[in-house]
Amino acid sequence: MIGVIDTDGDRADWAEHAEWHFPADPGAVRTARARVRKQLDAWGLDEVGDVTVLLVSELVTNSLRHATGPIGVRLVKPEDGTAPLLVEVSDPLPDPPRERSAEPDDEGGRGLQLVACSARRWGTRQGRTGKTVWFELSLPG
Repeated sequence: MIGVIDTDGDRADWAEHAEWHFPADPGAVRTARARVRKQLDAWGLDEVGDVTVLLVSELVTNSLRHATGPIGVRLVKPEDGTAPLLVEVSDPLPDPPRERSAEPDDEGGRGLQLVACSARRWGTRQGRTGKTVWFELSLPG
C-alpha cells in the first residue's frame, strides 16, 4: 500500500497507482492514451476508460502546447471502491491553465471545459518544478 497526499491535503491510503513520464513531443498524447486505457482495463475500470482517456488526452495536449519538458501522468485507484479515481497530469510550466470560452469556429480552447463538465472535481496545484492539473472521476457501483 502506498501513502499519498490527496488533492485536499489529507493523508489517504491508496491501493494502487500507475505513473508515466513522456517527452514533450506529439507522440506523447497517443502513448499516454494507450497506457491509461491499458491500466484501467487491468484494474477492471474500463467503464470509465473513454472519459479518462479523453480528459488525459486534452491535458497532455495542453502541456505540449504550453510547456517544454517532460509530462507526467499518474492514475491513483483508491483502496475503497466508493472513492473516486484520481488522475494527474504534470508539466514543468508553473503557470496554471486558464479556462477559455471558445467560439463556435475555434479549433481549440475547450479542453478545460471538457474536464470541468466531465469530472467530479478538478483543480491545479503548484509543485517544486511546475504544476499538476488533477481531476477525479466517480467509479461505477
